[in-house]
Amino acid sequence: MENVHLVPEEEEDDLYTGYNDYNPTFDSEDLHNDAAFQQAVRTSHGRRPPMTAKYPGTAIGGRPIGTAYGSRIPVGTAMGRPMTGAVQDGAARPMTAVRAAGYSSAIARGSVFDPLGQAKGPAPPLETKNEDTPEEKIKILEKKVNDLIEESCLAHAREDLQLSLEKAKEAGRKERALVRQREQTGTADHINLDLTYSVLFNLANQYANNDMYTEALNTYQVIVKNKMFNNAGRLKVNMANIYFKQKNYTKAIKFYRMALDQISNAHNAMRIKIMQNIGVVFIHMGQYSDAITSFEYIMSESPNIKTGFNLILSYYAIGDRERMKKAFQKLICVPLGIDDDDKYIPPNDDPHANMVIEAIKNDKLHQMERDRKALAEKYIMTSAKLIAPAIESSFAAGFDWCVDMVKGSQYVELANDLEINKAITYLRQRDFKQAVETLKMFEKKDSRVKSAAATNLSFLYFLEKDFDQADRYAELAMSADRYNPAALVNKGNTVFAKEDYEKAAEFYKEALRNDSSCTEALYNLGLTYKRLGRLEEALDCFLKLHAILRNSAQVMYQLANLYEMLEDPHQAIEWLMQLTSVTPTDAQVLAKLGDLYDNEGDKSQAFQYYYESYRYFPSNISVIEWLGAYYIDTQFCEKAIQYFERATLIQPTQVKWQLMVASCYRRSGNYQKALETYKDIHRKFPENVECLRFLVRLCTDMGLKEVQDYATKLKKVEKMKEIREQRVRSGRDSSARGRREGSAGSDSGQSNHGTSAKGERLSVKLKTLPGSNEPYEASTQQEIDASYVDPLGPQMQRPKTAARKRNEEDEFADEELGDDLLPE
Repeated sequence: MENVHLVPEEEEDDLYTGYNDYNPTFDSEDLHNDAAFQQAVRTSHGRRPPMTAKYPGTAIGGRPIGTAYGSRIPVGTAMGRPMTGAVQDGAARPMTAVRAAGYSSAIARGSVFDPLGQAKGPAPPLETKNEDTPEEKIKILEKKVNDLIEESCLAHAREDLQLSLEKAKEAGRKERALVRQREQTGTADHINLDLTYSVLFNLANQYANNDMYTEALNTYQVIVKNKMFNNAGRLKVNMANIYFKQKNYTKAIKFYRMALDQISNAHNAMRIKIMQNIGVVFIHMGQYSDAITSFEYIMSESPNIKTGFNLILSYYAIGDRERMKKAFQKLICVPLGIDDDDKYIPPNDDPHANMVIEAIKNDKLHQMERDRKALAEKYIMTSAKLIAPAIESSFAAGFDWCVDMVKGSQYVELANDLEINKAITYLRQRDFKQAVETLKMFEKKDSRVKSAAATNLSFLYFLEKDFDQADRYAELAMSADRYNPAALVNKGNTVFAKEDYEKAAEFYKEALRNDSSCTEALYNLGLTYKRLGRLEEALDCFLKLHAILRNSAQVMYQLANLYEMLEDPHQAIEWLMQLTSVTPTDAQVLAKLGDLYDNEGDKSQAFQYYYESYRYFPSNISVIEWLGAYYIDTQFCEKAIQYFERATLIQPTQVKWQLMVASCYRRSGNYQKALETYKDIHRKFPENVECLRFLVRLCTDMGLKEVQDYATKLKKVEKMKEIREQRVRSGRDSSARGRREGSAGSDSGQSNHGTSAKGERLSVKLKTLPGSNEPYEASTQQEIDASYVDPLGPQMQRPKTAARKRNEEDEFADEELGDDLLPE
């Protein structure tokens, strides 16, 4: 009881007594300055094991006991256990329990404490692999083959087909070298068959992608005939696809069926796709009954939109009305496997759900669903338009049946679009009244359909030049849907027709703000700026449009025309050259190029393009005139005759072309032919002064007796001309007096006005006739074309002719009817 301490009664029991007491023994911060601790670390004192017995009266540390051998062995008492760290004969006892921590039982007394073995120095460097061994060479070669296959696939993804084929061939060469190396080292049993299959399969695909079908088929045959490749028979589908591309339909059917035999029923989706291919091949072969058998099986097992559409086409080809109806009903009942659009409508009271819906509203899954639905609607619309005229006695009854079927399906919104297509069919049949009545039925429908119908009505009335009605329905379409770019374009067109160009430009700009890809609005805006004289802005519009429509001939012509108006002929020629690459047979474009080169002084290039224009369109008078004048300038009058004769056929009432033919004969020295031509002209135009003058001159030079007759006729004609001129002058004098006597009365004024008008008309007809006192050698050439040069008269410089501009340059593009039917 001496060692039992009792707590005084007056002390309270404190549960947290000693909680904050600090034992300096556990202070590790001052261990570096603790001399006793450092001494223990450096000497064996610190390695002595602790004593196990802790009770008083025991042999702490053990007492040495003598034995018969005289040795001193520390022995514990009954309360203790032997010391594990005791030293026997100067050697430490093994301490195996702590060997994993880095201690060693072989450490001598007095050694430094180094549990991590840092005293041994840094670890030796890793041994490098010996790449000269056959196994390492094989591994490196296998890695190169895999890398080449990957590079080939990446090149194909970048659409670099040539590079992908080269990489595939190189992979094949290295793979064969790898097989030979394994055979040489005696490890042929370890050949990587998967790598061989990958190399051959990729090579065959790249051959097919590069249209090297024979090589691709040979490579596929190597794979298929090798029995060591599992499931290689499926590749016969690829071989069948190649035969289909080669239009070898019999072999395509054969290989599709061989592949079908090697695919188990567990892979039903694959079997359905192969059967669908078989049906398509039968359609190409014209065997519609066999195609129907395949498609009907698919529609009974796993119906899909494409197969249903192909089935309708097959029934249409054989003219089976009832089965067409049944197939259409099956088509509109095919499940799409997509969610309703209501899923993407966010609730107002749950912000977390709103964030989730905003995140998934435009994700790839929703885009795939929209694409699938749009494709289904496209097939249904096409099927309805195809079978509507065939399933009933009239196309209107057929459309009505299709509309009724669609209204009872999941595609109820397509019913209105079918009605609009019905109106388009009326238009194609030139039944405008029925088309307008059909479209007017949508005036009380929902806003989207009403806007589309009103847009089409505006377009129809605009084509009929009923601009008031076109403007009315354009307003109706805009009120139903202000963001409809087609309605805004039609409204701008009606304003443009009324020559209010500033307001038209505003409507086109608004259409572009609503839909930046509306090419009609951009084109019409460029034409509007062109009418307003804002050529730089018009040029900017057409350059933007060219970036969208790279091969539009109208856009290129407008750009060339604008550069010509901006006095930049080199740019105009450049754009016209691009235009000829799109429409190489456009005679007007070629003539325009000839005119630009003519203005630049390059006669040879101008002749080349004018000649090409004449070759494609030999009835263009301006081109014929330029070519005839070119040959006259180059002293090849005989070649010019054929062009002026062509002009005579086109305009037989114009005397100037016949005079030019006669002049060419005279220039070439064929006076007899020239005389006959002049005589023929005189018979057709007996009052033509120029013809009579040339006849007088030719008869005089040739010494013919007819010269006196022609001279008499010439004097008579000149006398008549003088009388007419006097009447014209007297008429002008009387009209001038009438104007001076303006207050003389309305009747007198009207009479004088009529005389003046008649006098002006006469002057217009007779002003080109020479005076009677003028010699015929110096006669003016107004009656003859400016390009006609007579050697007997004064030389006149031929003016540069301008090719007729295209009529389309100021025509603006209206909204096409089809663009408004299926708004996105």
